[in-house]
Amino acid sequence: MKQKSYDGSPTLYLVPTPIGNLEDITIRALNILKEVDIIFAEDTRVTKQLLTHFNINKKLISSHLYNEENNENREINYLREGKNIAVVSDRGTPVISDPGYILAKTAIEEGFNVVCLPGPTAVIPAIVMSGLAGGPFTFYGFLNSKESKREKELETLKNQTFPIAFYEAPHRIEKTIKSIIKVFGNRKASIVREISKKFEEVIRGDLEYLLKEVPNIKGELVLVVDGNHEINNFENLPIKKHVELYIDDGLTPNEAIKKVAKERNIPKSNVYNEYHGL
Repeated sequence: MKQKSYDGSPTLYLVPTPIGNLEDITIRALNILKEVDIIFAEDTRVTKQLLTHFNINKKLISSHLYNEENNENREINYLREGKNIAVVSDRGTPVISDPGYILAKTAIEEGFNVVCLPGPTAVIPAIVMSGLAGGPFTFYGFLNSKESKREKELETLKNQTFPIAFYEAPHRIEKTIKSIIKVFGNRKASIVREISKKFEEVIRGDLEYLLKEVPNIKGELVLVVDGNHEINNFENLPIKKHVELYIDDGLTPNEAIKKVAKERNIPKSNVYNEYHGL
């Protein structure tokens, strides 16, 4: 279904807000916040402070992870009345590890325009400052707080060849790094904390070095871990092990055999025989 974003019809705007420095807000974001009729906010107190700073006075409705579903009908009724709505989280871009997904999804399903403004988000500065990625990367967000579930999640990521960005809280970062070392081994990594704030800091090294640096760390953290480069070193990787890595990633044996044959530029029958020990 094609949909023009700026056709004058009622619109739900996803508006990024500063993650630290208030000067990071865009002129367009300020204009949208001034022009919309209602603002759905993760924490109305936090948003009120932001709006007051920029002399904006708007109707605020609380919409966080635990009540967002209850706001669907309210949102759609406003849009049907011809009103424009903004959705904001406390910091950064809504939906990205923040509330907003349900409201956006509902508006799309009901045929209304949904527009996301470019703006502040923690993951991009963290990736750039890590020194680990100049191309593709994977954004994962928060890992599970329970060790067993966290390690299962990491098992699905351990063969990812691109750097992976995680969000994490200071009181959990030590346990998270230990889990990553257990599953991934010791890789290059970085922690960027307090992005865009006065005490912004980047810690670079390997995971074991970071583990020594994190006790008593404070602020909002983004952990970037380098990808698995070993699986691209085909010369030192047995064919059977190469196939098993892709099976661990979710491919069927036949799919994995076909992929390995293509990557090594050898006949599929050679890979099949090697994998099955023929």
